[in-house]
Amino acid sequence: MIQIIPAIDIIGGECVRLTQGDYDQKKTYFKDPLEVAKMFEEAGIRRLHVVDLDGAKASVPQNLKVLERIASGTGLEVEFGGGIKSGEALSSVLNAGARYAICGSIAVTAPEEFDSWLKQFGGDRIVLGVDTKNGFVATHGWLKSSALTASDLISKFTGSGLKQVICTEISHDGMLQGVDSTIYTGMQSEFPDIKVIVSGGISCVDDILGLDKLGLKAVIVGKAFYEGRITIEDLKKLSRC
Repeated sequence: MIQIIPAIDIIGGECVRLTQGDYDQKKTYFKDPLEVAKMFEEAGIRRLHVVDLDGAKASVPQNLKVLERIASGTGLEVEFGGGIKSGEALSSVLNAGARYAICGSIAVTAPEEFDSWLKQFGGDRIVLGVDTKNGFVATHGWLKSSALTASDLISKFTGSGLKQVICTEISHDGMLQGVDSTIYTGMQSEFPDIKVIVSGGISCVDDILGLDKLGLKAVIVGKAFYEGRITIEDLKKLSRC
């Protein structure tokens, strides 16, 4: 069964969701992210996706205390992204308890540094975040665009130990309108040795099952859970499959 990775996005220490990455379209769901993380753990989830939206905007992690509380208060493997643009920031995230560090903008703006992190920490800990908009990679919390395609970016690091890529199609994120699966199946086919993690657009359990049938390996579930379209009971059933 495809691995399900629930998402917690953080602004001001609270659990929120944006629509299409727009900070002006913010909705707060829970005051305490640890409460949500424990809920997921009790449902049988093993890996959690945490995004520091304040950090993404500020270009340096801003919610490390939240990360520490989740990492120490649960047994979840936390993948954490948002503002990891220096070696100091990367160390702070790993030291705060993240099992995986998600790095996106740095791979575009300073590929040599990202390459060195992959070689130092390995692809089991460093995850490439590829956020695409209109076919091109977006950076800096989705506020800027680059001239690279997802394939261009991934290709830069296949020889450096890259093992995991989280790909978000921004136009689908938070829209609850389903996933453009061709993006992900094409990416997984092009890079068969890399774990492609689907992000953006999941609206219901059937979307998850459809991705599973296509042979995709992991999927991030966010707004569909918070809006009640996917329940804790659904997660419990799927985690047992």
